[in-house]
Amino acid sequence: MRSARLRIAVSCSVALAIIETVAWLGFPASGNERGAAQRLGAPTVSVAPASTISVAPSTTVSVAPSTTLPWPREGQAAVEVEGVGSLGSSGAPTPVPIASVTKVMTAYVILADHPLAQGKEGPAVTVDATAAAESLSPDESTAPVREGQKFTERQLLELLLIPSGNNIARLLARWDSGSQEAFVARMNRTAVALGMTRTTYTGASGIEASTRSTAVDQLKLAHEVMKNPALREIVAIRSTTVPGVPGTVDNTNTLLTKPGVIGLKTGSSTPAGGALMWAAHAWTSKGADRRLVLGVVLHQRPGTTPSEGLRTALTSSDQLISAVQRGLPPTFAAHRG
Repeated sequence: MRSARLRIAVSCSVALAIIETVAWLGFPASGNERGAAQRLGAPTVSVAPASTISVAPSTTVSVAPSTTLPWPREGQAAVEVEGVGSLGSSGAPTPVPIASVTKVMTAYVILADHPLAQGKEGPAVTVDATAAAESLSPDESTAPVREGQKFTERQLLELLLIPSGNNIARLLARWDSGSQEAFVARMNRTAVALGMTRTTYTGASGIEASTRSTAVDQLKLAHEVMKNPALREIVAIRSTTVPGVPGTVDNTNTLLTKPGVIGLKTGSSTPAGGALMWAAHAWTSKGADRRLVLGVVLHQRPGTTPSEGLRTALTSSDQLISAVQRGLPPTFAAHRG
């Protein structure tokens, strides 16, 4: 009898945790509510399969993905939490231009071919005439470099990811594979290997509107990228100085001033609108377990100016990050109870 009562008590605790978690996550009660929300103009939400949270060595609680996160009202987005899994996605999963978010795959392939230990500089790379000439282009984001200058791999990755230098992306592609075309083939093979089935890269910088992907696909890349200490270190830098490059190099990701935000990469163009692949920390309770939160927001205000699109992508991402950071502690508190 005592064993039976214990099993019943444990079952009730787990059931209560599920109910409390589903209540926080806002899982809808009926199809009519979903229909009403859609009629009112709420964004379409794709719900991923249920994920699990390990509560104790012998207990696992099934958690319904969130449908009440402040998803962008246009474009698409996807969010996941370490130890929880996917919180779902919004928008139609149609490949769209991703602009400079492309550079995350560029950096990932470079580091796969030329591994860089955290804090190390790596080999020297000479700036060629093409990269120097492209630095003068008024039509794209570039880093000011001169022919014959030498920069380390680490420095070039900073110029690639922090100010988003398109000329640096193509320089690194030529250094790695001999031509941008050969490097792009490597990018696409890597995407296939990561299960990014709705992604096509046509350049190393992302300036081409033909480079397209989905938020869900890019989230797969973000998950892998954050395993690399050198890359993780670079994308968290707010500003830096690079010898040979005048002035201070500021990160285009202004959310890095927000508590907990540690990356990752902006993107903006008229066809792509604004885009952001982001990484942040959230805590399960005050001073306790820290979880990595990853998200991707794409196609914000396409057809407007790149600056307007980027502002919208940053605002949408800020709202998602805040919602997860606020919501994670009570969720885990419910499971501990």
